[in-house]
Amino acid sequence: MKKPATVPRTVNLRRAYFECRHGQLHVRTAFPSTGGFDERTPLLCLHQSPLSSRSFARFLPELGTDRSVYALDTPGYGESDPPARQQAPPTIADYALAVGEFLDALRLREADVLGHQTGAAIAAELAIARPAQVRRLVLVSPPVHTAQERDAFDAQPWPLPPAEDGSHAQQEWQRSVAARGPGVTLEQLAAEFADKLYGGGRAYLGARATHHWSAPERLKRVRQPTLVLHPRDELWAVAARARPLLPDAEWHELPEHGAGLFGVAPAPLAARVRTFLDR
Repeated sequence: MKKPATVPRTVNLRRAYFECRHGQLHVRTAFPSTGGFDERTPLLCLHQSPLSSRSFARFLPELGTDRSVYALDTPGYGESDPPARQQAPPTIADYALAVGEFLDALRLREADVLGHQTGAAIAAELAIARPAQVRRLVLVSPPVHTAQERDAFDAQPWPLPPAEDGSHAQQEWQRSVAARGPGVTLEQLAAEFADKLYGGGRAYLGARATHHWSAPERLKRVRQPTLVLHPRDELWAVAARARPLLPDAEWHELPEHGAGLFGVAPAPLAARVRTFLDR
């Protein structure tokens, strides 16, 4: 008797808004045709600053075949509402509180979290605050800045605020080109550049929060199983400082990849992440 053909699963891609302390939080999601909730542990993806969840646009469908995957725009980036201007500059803990409110809105009892650069700091802070809810962590280029790097950033924060003559755009484009990772197309680079400009005069706040985050003290408090991905991007040396702070983490060097890696190699990265998450 002929066996019925296996119907391949489709991945549904959607966008939605959720309420948080700063207003509305924009979220991209991918989930299998079965719905995702009866599959593997959901995965939350947090982008680097000053970009947006668009960084994960090609990555989400790769993991959305057997679980629900969510990529958030950090408050003030992409399509998410920014923190109020009268408030003090947000900290990594402030961003983590907003992300935690998203988890509560979905009533997720458990989730895995992947964070890239600024997102890695937020992911670690979320794991410390919610140890029973965050199951596993994937940290990509976790930022461990020195006091000297913090002071240098405060003296010359970036991205630059808008200038009448457009010089800010030229300088930020040059910064983008200098940080461009292997395999990143001009179209991909332009999309990331647009994200930087979209943040306006407050686009620097995420990077500021990262530089002011006490990584040496906070990372030591992470207790969840952790995978660290270490691409050769602009934080190659900065992220290497996390190794002694996370002695039990599984560490993978990715010297062949740099900035923009989730758009360049979504399938192999998803395979590596899936192997870790599904143990």
